[in-house]
Amino acid sequence: MPASRSAKRSTEDTARPAARRGLVLAILAGSLAVLGVFVSAMPAGIITHFLPSSIHAEDLSGSVWHGAIGKLTAAGHDAGAVEWQLYPAALLHFAIKLDLHWVYRGFGAATTAVVDHGSSSFSALHGGGPIEDLQDFGVARGWRGTADISLDRFATDYARILSARGDIKVSGLSSAQLAAGADLGSYVLHLGNDAVDANGGVTGRISDAGGPLSVQGTIVVSPLQHTGTLSATIAERADASPNLRKELENLAQLRGRDRDGRIPVDLEFSF
Repeated sequence: MPASRSAKRSTEDTARPAARRGLVLAILAGSLAVLGVFVSAMPAGIITHFLPSSIHAEDLSGSVWHGAIGKLTAAGHDAGAVEWQLYPAALLHFAIKLDLHWVYRGFGAATTAVVDHGSSSFSALHGGGPIEDLQDFGVARGWRGTADISLDRFATDYARILSARGDIKVSGLSSAQLAAGADLGSYVLHLGNDAVDANGGVTGRISDAGGPLSVQGTIVVSPLQHTGTLSATIAERADASPNLRKELENLAQLRGRDRDGRIPVDLEFSF
């Protein structure tokens, strides 16, 4: 008889924690369901009360759960339109997680974003379009081409970049101020796992992806100082236009060529 009581007590002790876990999960599931219904019923327009003063939103539709802003303005400048889909479960962890789709003129991008404790991270960031459509975002006037963005991750604390990994490709690049607007080819900027340093500086490897120029080098960008440096070597290919060859010969007279016939280039720029 004592052994039987002990076995029964052991079974009850094992069952109680499992029952408590089941109750907690049931409460969480119920809370999530209530939260989902509550969020889905709130109109999208309510988010205007939480936007920074420098950001203005118009033509809102849908709900807080799944909505859209038809016209977004940042610091008085047109910033395009955005659509979002919220993940209510993230709110239980005091974070905001949502799928975003942004469109500005002919340029567009989609990503999954998480806003948590003073920082934002973006995963599976994909998009692209004409780079000339991004002149209001720092692209110099006169440059043309098509960008293709594929970043596995991008994170910022709003003061500096925390991490970035992936590729940015520009195809059909040209400039009205360079070689009479001749085609400059296509290029890929690769950001590896160690692309971002402790100060938020970004270093990427740049290489050509075909075209009249063979290019290999690095780009170092300081978002805090809004400056960057391109260090590379350049050589013309057989299909380079006469205007482009002339530009390279003028550059070679100033910089010289290395033993492989390549021209070293060091350029500083601001944005």
